[in-house]
Amino acid sequence: MSEDVSIPEQTPEPEREQALDGRSEEFYSQALRRISLTMFVGGSSLAIIAWLRFGGRVALGFAIGCAIAYFNFYRLKRVVSAIADRTTQTATKQSGTGVVLRFLLRYFLMAAVAYVMIKRWPESLNGLLAGLFLPVLAVMVEAVQELAFSFTRER
Repeated sequence: MSEDVSIPEQTPEPEREQALDGRSEEFYSQALRRISLTMFVGGSSLAIIAWLRFGGRVALGFAIGCAIAYFNFYRLKRVVSAIADRTTQTATKQSGTGVVLRFLLRYFLMAAVAYVMIKRWPESLNGLLAGLFLPVLAVMVEAVQELAFSFTRER
């Protein structure tokens, strides 16, 4: 005599699953805002630390590098959004040439500022280069936040 014992499948409740998806959507949609905030707070804090540890010129180079990195990040978000809107044709029409020119202008301005910094205060070069890596720090912080969120979401 063999009895077929079936174990009922546990399916998640639709309301709970929908609430989790809404919470996830809200969390992930704020990623760019969190990265921008991390860049601002991290850049400011690290500039003060650089000033205390290495002096004013290195801190100035770092602050300028952070400002360039933030400006680059901001413009890159806008360029990607403009390209996406142009591709999907959902937004107001923007000139493709204008998007490319603004993209190239951004790099020209960054190179000009770096050139002036190097010529004027060569000792600030290390700070400038370190400041340009600010987005890397901000994205790493965001990755840790998203990893922590994914672990808490699974519970």
